[in-house]
Amino acid sequence: MDGTVVIDGCAIATVDPAGTEHSAGHVIVTGGRITAIGAGPAPPIDGARRIDGRGCLATPGFVNTHHHLYQWLTRGYAADGTLFEWLTALYPVWAHLDADLEYVAASTGLAALALSGCTTAMDHHYVFPASGGDLLAAEIEAARRIGLRFCATRGSMNLGRSSGGLPPDEVVEDADRILSECEAAVGAYHDASFDSLLQVALAPCSPFSVTGELMRDCAELARRLGVRLHTHLAETSDEEEFCLAHFGARPVDYVESLGWLGDDVWLAHCVHLSDGDIAKYGSTGTGVAHCPSSNARLGSGIAPIPELLAAGAPVGLGVDGVASNEHGGLAEELHQALLFARARLGPQALTARQALWMATVGGARCLGRSDAIGSLEVGKLGDLALWRLDGLGHADMTDPVSALVFGPPAPLQLLLVGGRAVVDGNELRTADVAELAAANRAGARELAERAGVR
Repeated sequence: MDGTVVIDGCAIATVDPAGTEHSAGHVIVTGGRITAIGAGPAPPIDGARRIDGRGCLATPGFVNTHHHLYQWLTRGYAADGTLFEWLTALYPVWAHLDADLEYVAASTGLAALALSGCTTAMDHHYVFPASGGDLLAAEIEAARRIGLRFCATRGSMNLGRSSGGLPPDEVVEDADRILSECEAAVGAYHDASFDSLLQVALAPCSPFSVTGELMRDCAELARRLGVRLHTHLAETSDEEEFCLAHFGARPVDYVESLGWLGDDVWLAHCVHLSDGDIAKYGSTGTGVAHCPSSNARLGSGIAPIPELLAAGAPVGLGVDGVASNEHGGLAEELHQALLFARARLGPQALTARQALWMATVGGARCLGRSDAIGSLEVGKLGDLALWRLDGLGHADMTDPVSALVFGPPAPLQLLLVGGRAVVDGNELRTADVAELAAANRAGARELAERAGVR
């Protein structure tokens, strides 16, 4: 938490409930929280860091609702496979992960998120090789290094191939151990305070890699501990066929029977939903992490986002793992979400402001933190992105929100997390990007060698 930061002269999209915007205004962050925001010039404040925001747009920091940070070591694999083909190729590689490699990958992934305007990140980590060490602790340390607010999920897989699941047996765990480790992770790391930098959720991987008993037990444990629930759901037609064959139900009906719909749950992908499924999401407040680039890369389809928003479901954006979204930045997902919705339903299917809402307020709602983050309002945390829009790619667009969403990736002038500058002048300030890239290249080579590929 730093001192006072004054941003003056910028356009502002607060994404507050009234949709308040200013063509030229100011934002003041003091002691890690927003203390003033409005039109016109900022008042003088002794000792404050003053930033000239002319030519820029201030937005809430983006919230990433679904990621697999370890995948920064396996970009480009199985480039033409479906989800199940891609997973089958990659599970044997991921079986060789350890805590050191996880720290390298997570540091790289979180740096990329920061440089794309993300102030809050989550990670769905579900691969825990028996001899790999404490991978969850490694990625938590990486989040502290980069300086982002972080939601670490203790994922799991216990349904191996020999029992009818998709993953090979060497990457699954015993259910009792999973539940014990989940409870230990919440006890060790979860901070429920308003300005928390670290929270924990429970996240069994998917219907095709986890037993129904473990899904039900995780839901009961999470509610006893007061934490949230996350999993993959309805991503592909293969998954729907698997659920019908093994459980006699479609994915949403199946997880509903296990206690997995509610306002403490958010689900990744949700591409293949019926009208009834969408209505259930809306009525229960179940959230959706929309990952358009990854779903398109794997040919899985595109989630019915306009319909989910119309039903009142919380919808956030996610990068997903960069083995299926090699870009790795969150800002690109606003653009892709807009385009894919319009490709499905026409040019009025989704607006630029709805895309911005999903990246901010929608994501905050998915993570259960909309009281503290997701909009620029007095009293909320000082998590803010300042985008430079006066360059070649944006200068002729008069609507700054449309420029940000429709235009090319905008330079990030400033990223504050609780008032602390994580990115300044489009440069990461908490780690050396060249060193991160070198370590990631070395880590990718080491993992490939361990797995006997490439």
